[in-house]
Amino acid sequence: MELGSMPMLARERDWAIAARQDIALLDQIARTIDGPFHLVNPASFADNLAAFQRVLRERSVAGRVYFGKKANKAAAWLREVAKLDGAVDVASVPEFVHTLANGVRGEDVGVTGAAKSDDLLWLASRHGATVAIDALDELERAIAIADQARPLRVLLRVLPPKSPNSRFGLNPTDLSAALRRCGEAQQQITVEGFSFHLDGYAVLPRAELAATLVELCKETRSQYGFPCSAISIGGGFACAYVEQDDWQNFRERLDPSQFHAEKSFQQFYPYHQSPTGASMLDAILATEVGSEMLASKLIAAQVALYLEPGRALLDGAGLTVFPVQGFKRNAEHGIVTVAGLSMSLSEQWKNSEYLPTPMLVQRGPDRPQERVRAAIGGSSCMEYDVLTWRKILFPAAPRHGDLIVYPNTAGYQMDKNESEFHQLALPPKIVVSQEGGAFTWRMDQP
Repeated sequence: MELGSMPMLARERDWAIAARQDIALLDQIARTIDGPFHLVNPASFADNLAAFQRVLRERSVAGRVYFGKKANKAAAWLREVAKLDGAVDVASVPEFVHTLANGVRGEDVGVTGAAKSDDLLWLASRHGATVAIDALDELERAIAIADQARPLRVLLRVLPPKSPNSRFGLNPTDLSAALRRCGEAQQQITVEGFSFHLDGYAVLPRAELAATLVELCKETRSQYGFPCSAISIGGGFACAYVEQDDWQNFRERLDPSQFHAEKSFQQFYPYHQSPTGASMLDAILATEVGSEMLASKLIAAQVALYLEPGRALLDGAGLTVFPVQGFKRNAEHGIVTVAGLSMSLSEQWKNSEYLPTPMLVQRGPDRPQERVRAAIGGSSCMEYDVLTWRKILFPAAPRHGDLIVYPNTAGYQMDKNESEFHQLALPPKIVVSQEGGAFTWRMDQP
């Protein structure tokens, strides 16, 4: 197998396959938008959210699934959260306001992030949201604001013992000080429990730290009389974008010659993992810590489990389409230039590459079906504006008017790094649904 033609075919939902094969649908949207666009499918998001909620029910564990809003800005997801009695995790005033405007109640909002603004803390207090307190000075500001509004529900965020250099969370000394201060301010602060977030996607560390916090909840109830009825294990729920064999083959044969300009990368997102999504939650709950499953510990202690998946709730729920503006050959491979920028879809925020293989949708008159390898660049004047450095094997030479489809992009890829460089409009999000076997579409609402 040629190094430049290794397959990394995406795992796709049925709706996504049908949508990218519906040339009339893509043609209609492309002519209307006249630029790159994202397709989002709320039904897939709803399926993912329902799967997480189902695991909690089947394990008889009380809990809440908070959609990590930073993973995608579309309003369509928020409407599904409201329908399914879910919750949303926000970290800014605009995110909070957008969430409320789309039907999610204040008490179903969790506020995270570092050093929250006074306005954000005030909104949380007014609307009954739960706030993860990250530092002692933030706690003092929260107490002062709650004194002028209404008591504030908080989780005290714990610094993970195995991540002592993280800039998030209260170390043991500060955690003890925070508990004492909350004890003095019980008219303003209600300590509902504790939270943490771990990097990576491992099951065991999450279960172990969760079990530790269950015990901390019990101790804190006894000592201070706080409710301490919940813990949050944060996000980091894995996704599998490609099949295991493709991922393993790619890693074993990885070589700079696969990429334009022999570009090299230090690391990639793990594009195949197991367990993923709701199955990972089930694995966490089923993990034995000491002599007892985590689920049993939670039930016995009457502690609810909160979680904040973002990417995992968006798995399979969106794709991105870029119109081809031109194609030229460069040495032994080609360069496709698309309308739009790599800032609208890339892994450059992790100094990496988005690996699921993009697909060519041919439009216009028939052409010779002679395979070519090509990288894909954006339409800016910057050398580094490259959507795909990997030399993709296309069935024919892309040409002006064709479309390049990137699969499974809803989780972070669509808008985390977007830019209006060159005064180009941001790609709009198009909400697609299937009715009677046919697609309907509309622009995502603010």
